[in-house]
Amino acid sequence: MNQLNEIRQALGEMAHHKLRTGLTLLGMIFGVGAVIAMLSIGEGAEREALSMIESMGLRNVVVESRPSEGEALKTVREHSVGLSLGDVHSAMETLPFIQGWSASKEVRVHNLFSPLGRSDAKVVGVTPSHFDLSNIRLAQGRLFDRQDNRFYRQVAVLGSEAAVSLFPGRSPLGQSIKVNHQWFEVVGVLAQGEQTKSKIEGVKLGGERNQVFVPLNTALKKLAFKPLEDQLDSIKLQLVDGVEPPLAASSIDHLFGRRHGGEFDYQVVVPADLLAQYQQTQRIFNIVMACVAGISLLVGGIGIMNIMLATVMERTGEIGLLRALGATKRDIARQFITESLVIAACGGLIGILAGILLSLVIGAYADWQVAWSPMSLLLSVGVCMVVGVAFGWYPARKAAELDPIIALQRD
Repeated sequence: MNQLNEIRQALGEMAHHKLRTGLTLLGMIFGVGAVIAMLSIGEGAEREALSMIESMGLRNVVVESRPSEGEALKTVREHSVGLSLGDVHSAMETLPFIQGWSASKEVRVHNLFSPLGRSDAKVVGVTPSHFDLSNIRLAQGRLFDRQDNRFYRQVAVLGSEAAVSLFPGRSPLGQSIKVNHQWFEVVGVLAQGEQTKSKIEGVKLGGERNQVFVPLNTALKKLAFKPLEDQLDSIKLQLVDGVEPPLAASSIDHLFGRRHGGEFDYQVVVPADLLAQYQQTQRIFNIVMACVAGISLLVGGIGIMNIMLATVMERTGEIGLLRALGATKRDIARQFITESLVIAACGGLIGILAGILLSLVIGAYADWQVAWSPMSLLLSVGVCMVVGVAFGWYPARKAAELDPIIALQRD
């Protein structure tokens, strides 16, 4: 018996017992589908996490303000003026391992519109270095520079979504937008980033798609803020090569603590540590999903063993006849192993399609990014083959060990 005939015969047996084969395939389909969905969601989450961490900069240390309200804010302000440009200048003068910085301040927006549309985008005042330290790419026009910031020029750079909502179907370059009571000229539009989340491990990210960026000095001078409010919301400090971010963060925290009078009205964030925390969370998620997928595959494998044992019982006479005509034990075992593999392969292929569909549905419902790699598909196919061989071996061995005389008499 050649292998092609064995596969053909296996498919014929599956077609002959449609209901039983279908029920057996369900276990494999669910198992493989769970594996594919788990791997695709994990792959997508890892890529998105890397993208988000990259936007913060692995060589950066981020200091963020911790806002307070009411009497708590007044108490804090007795000892600390809050996060400010003075903190930046002090760090640059005192800490030799810092080679660059950027700062940002979100504006409270009451009105944001253009002659062609309105937008709910955030307006953020940033230093010109913010784009470089945050790995933000430009699509059209230019970014504002130090001269724009120094002379309080009213220019703006739009995120991709903000540009569409403010200027639908038109190029925004050279056009004007109004932020509260001030007009700004649009000089640039940012490339569309891949991030879909605004936070990672509880820390805010840029989310530049739906933001409008203006020079920091212009925002601080010409746009209104609440009394006692922090001058800055966030500071990014770029480290020189060879300095460990956690050690640098400790020194930065010590300096800022002294400047803020011991008030914890700020937090120091190390993006590299955030990545490690996220990866640890993702590993736990993958382990849980792998256990669920493993149980499904185990059920599928038991189903294969069950249907193959039933097939051996039904085809006892056929096995005896084949042995009487000269078929060896190896021939019989190979035939039943082939049938197990065909069932596993069919379940695996359908499971791959089901897994891709499931991951797309989960991604759309939960707003998660999904991605597939050739390795995950190959791994799923490999797992199917292993399950097919492992759970088909015992029925194949039982069929091969049947005595041909007893088998013919049993028929």
